[in-house]
Amino acid sequence: MDTVLNIISAKLKEAFEAAGYDSTRVCASISNRPDLCEYQCNGAMALAKQAHKAPLAIAEDVVAQLKGSDMFEAIDAVAPGFINMTVSGSFMAGYLNGMTNSDKFGLEAPDKVKTIIVDYGGANVAKPLHIGHLRSAIIGESIKRICNYIGHKAIGDVHLGDWGLQMGQIIAELRARKPELPYFDPEFKGEYPKEAPFTISELEEIYPTASKKCKPDSETYDPAFAAEAHDNTVKLQQGDPGCRAIWKHVIDVSVADLKKNYDNLNVEFELWKGESDAQPYIPAMLKDMKAKGILEESDGALVVNVTEDDDKKELPPCIIVKSDGATLYATTDLATIVERVKLFDPDAIIYVVDKRQALHFQQVFRTAHKAGIVDDGVELFHLGFGTMNGADGQPYKTRSGGVMRLEVLIREINEAVLEKMKEGRELSEDAEETAKIIGLSALKYGDLSNQATKDYIFDINKFASFEGNTGPYILYTIVRIKSILAKYGQEPSGCIRFTGEATEKALMIELAKFNEVIRAAYEEKAPHKICAFIYDLSNAFNSFYHEVKILTESDEQKKDSYLSLMLLTKNVLETCIDLLGFKAPERM
Repeated sequence: MDTVLNIISAKLKEAFEAAGYDSTRVCASISNRPDLCEYQCNGAMALAKQAHKAPLAIAEDVVAQLKGSDMFEAIDAVAPGFINMTVSGSFMAGYLNGMTNSDKFGLEAPDKVKTIIVDYGGANVAKPLHIGHLRSAIIGESIKRICNYIGHKAIGDVHLGDWGLQMGQIIAELRARKPELPYFDPEFKGEYPKEAPFTISELEEIYPTASKKCKPDSETYDPAFAAEAHDNTVKLQQGDPGCRAIWKHVIDVSVADLKKNYDNLNVEFELWKGESDAQPYIPAMLKDMKAKGILEESDGALVVNVTEDDDKKELPPCIIVKSDGATLYATTDLATIVERVKLFDPDAIIYVVDKRQALHFQQVFRTAHKAGIVDDGVELFHLGFGTMNGADGQPYKTRSGGVMRLEVLIREINEAVLEKMKEGRELSEDAEETAKIIGLSALKYGDLSNQATKDYIFDINKFASFEGNTGPYILYTIVRIKSILAKYGQEPSGCIRFTGEATEKALMIELAKFNEVIRAAYEEKAPHKICAFIYDLSNAFNSFYHEVKILTESDEQKKDSYLSLMLLTKNVLETCIDLLGFKAPERM
């Protein structure tokens, strides 16, 4: 099912050609003057020089071809050469009936189903999720859902930080606290315990303690401990059984806790892979890069020159192996691409990571193409997001100035929603559960309604409000529709007719934008476009609700049409919030 804009554009092209003009650049757009018309075309002005004719005269010729068309209620040529169009209510009703009776409201399936990997976790094991992980999880989950809805196969990968020096530090600290454990006995020959020798709470305290002991500028710096941590890292990488067993415990305990916290965000991953999964691919990858002659030695390190001829400034080389033989994040990221190509043969890999990592990904992507790790047809895309800031414009923190844990942030916004719910009403027994559902909408919509690449101010009171451009307002609109449909007591026919109401027409026009909005959100990787759409749609519905008699309408055909329009509105809104990663409660 084509979009309304494409249908109108096709009609215009026919009229331009019938009037004897070139239609190549002709298209319709939504009017930027809704007080004058609903749709607009400025194709006549682009043809003036070619046709040796005034733009207004061209527009008048085209309009003459369209007079009497049942698509338009009004169509006029306006100086200096615009074509202003108001579509007919019957045309809009017909289009919406097509949406109602089509799968995915008429959204056309892609010509080719793509496999798209979305990398949007990035959490480190042994550490709690904090607000720095929020945007990646929320944006990435929405991008994955949009890709799947379009008709592609999207695979979400958490890509855990589960390798490197941090693991050696944890092992060293555990040995300092519990030297009697069998993992540290070189003579131990039996099976290691299946239960971890620490809880998630203990693990979250072990890691920062160990990390401080390894930092020369720390008051607790211990050079002997730092050396042991380094040795443990080497032993882990070489397959030492005791180190590997502890590492496995760290992964199991951390992943169980991470899954619980991601579940609270309604975020799911198809893959729970980490940096460790890429390690087996590194040796062969390095051997292949050497064979292709793209590795160069620089001060003892092995690097890849990634500067291209058309670059305005020289890019620093991508360091693959340090002078001491150690690998880096770039090495692991490249090996991860090798693994993903081998296992999934993706058409695209989207990385939802802080925009401050832009140079890193530019280097990695260029290296991946230069090394032939991916074909030219594979899209490697870094969706860099901005910072979530407090009212002071600085990164959002706790009241004491520390980094806020994600579970604390979620709890605070749920409490803010519950306080809003208490205002002037008596709470139901399930109020706390309802507050969690609304709180998640406040959190996700507050984030996703901003363009991903931009910083934004996180304001709990604003985001938790039931009025304005917020998640709770969207949910309130859906719940209102549910309530009206429940009072009606039966399913409307689904047949929409235009009855002549202005707010009814306005609602129809907003609904008809669904397909083009979803397509744009996918192509531009922009969930904020869906947020803008459902806010406008909610406003249009609420205007319709306040202006038109619905349940008290005596004309049963009109009433059924109104309710059918409302049902389509509800279904579209619920589909959109699912793409954003939250749902609506039954009541508020």
